[in-house]
Amino acid sequence: MNKSYLIAAVIAAAALTACGKKEDAAVQAASAAASAADAAASAASAVDAAASAAATTVDNAASATADAASSAAAAATDAAASAVDAAASAVDAAASK
Repeated sequence: MNKSYLIAAVIAAAALTACGKKEDAAVQAASAAASAADAAASAASAVDAAASAAATTVDNAASATADAASSAAAAATDAAASAVDAAASAVDAAASK
């Protein structure tokens, strides 16, 4: 009879030990999942920030390109006007000879 109690006590102790290990594993798994979720949220935030920075950079580059094109067009217009004036002066000089 004592052996039966002893065997029952050993089995109960083993069961309690096994149950305790499963709970620890579940807690650790939940903690790891929460850490992974936090890391994913941080990564998503970093991606959003990078996308915003890229959009700003593209907008700035487009604006700079448009400004440069406008300046180039103005310079070409001025050069053409100077060429017209020079040609008119040459025609007048040739006509007066």
